[in-house]
Amino acid sequence: MKCRSRQKILGAMGTVVVCLLGFAIASGQAGQEPKPQMAEEVFKNVQILKGIPVDEFMDTMGMISAALGMNCLDCHTADSDTSWERFGADTALKRTSRRMLLMVAAINKDNFAGVRSVTCWTCHRGDLRPKVVPNLAVQYAAPVEDPNEIEILPAPGGPSADQVFEKYIQALGGAQRLANLTSFAAKGTYVGFDTHHTKIPVEVFAKAPAQRVTIIHTAFADRVITYDGRAGWIAAIEKPLPLMPLTGGNLDGLKIEAILSFPTQIKQTFSQWRVGSADIDDHEVRVVQGTNPRQPPVNLYFDESGLLVRMVRFADTPIGRVPTQVDYADYREVSGVKMPFRWTATWTDGQTTVELTEVQPNVPIDAAKFARPAPAATRK
Repeated sequence: MKCRSRQKILGAMGTVVVCLLGFAIASGQAGQEPKPQMAEEVFKNVQILKGIPVDEFMDTMGMISAALGMNCLDCHTADSDTSWERFGADTALKRTSRRMLLMVAAINKDNFAGVRSVTCWTCHRGDLRPKVVPNLAVQYAAPVEDPNEIEILPAPGGPSADQVFEKYIQALGGAQRLANLTSFAAKGTYVGFDTHHTKIPVEVFAKAPAQRVTIIHTAFADRVITYDGRAGWIAAIEKPLPLMPLTGGNLDGLKIEAILSFPTQIKQTFSQWRVGSADIDDHEVRVVQGTNPRQPPVNLYFDESGLLVRMVRFADTPIGRVPTQVDYADYREVSGVKMPFRWTATWTDGQTTVELTEVQPNVPIDAAKFARPAPAATRK
């Protein structure tokens, strides 16, 4: 039985923490630390998930949320949303979650050489209690394919990755026009579960080859997501740290999104590419999967015209890999280059949509715009 609607589950204002290990903000400003803080340095009562950065800890909470179909307050105390400190209190479900983490780790160690082949999702699949009786309706119903769950197999006679990327570049306007686009500043609206479906202003600044900052003007404080070409951060008052450094798959994902702003370099981002196919909304799309050693893959989905319509990236956690899906639409020409004016991001902590209303190409952008942002602070 679900305790909340899916939108409420995903819209818990950034507190995706579920069923495990409460915490409280550590004193001091994390943004001044030379290295990302570990979970046990920031949160209280961490007993199992030690030695991982804060953003990875939050992804782990999102994995549990998605697997159980529950939100933060289902597992933590009912007053936990009043302060971060209250998440530190123990509950029966949190104690159960700790036992489950140890059980799953033991299964993977004893049967799969430590590879995370079994996760929370393997058994729960959106339910608090795993099903023990076969569902005949599911067994005999028409299969529902998930385009994000793909096995890329060689397709004799199909296009190569180079051919797919060449068609993509041509669909955008050609290599020369793309090379002439070196920066842009954009304005538009942002909406999602975290805004209770209310549109609020957003600004996006990008500079080739891979710098990008998104500024979401919420009612209480700006939320800033920055990638400076090497490092990335989120400054937001609803996060466990007012300035949260991004690591691992989150940092890699932010880099990919920045590169896709000037996509002539995307092919060089991964050492190996494989080509397959899938269906999105009953339309066949070409899937190109990029891989690097010791890094989660990225899947790029291209439609008949050659335009990118979806990107799926992943972040590793101690209990499994979590996806982030970005769907691109409403391509319009800006200085001869087609750019998506709408993109929707979906992940275990919610779903948001950005719609641009104005894009200014090749504008000078102060380098300070892409610098490490200041920690988020509530407006006075």
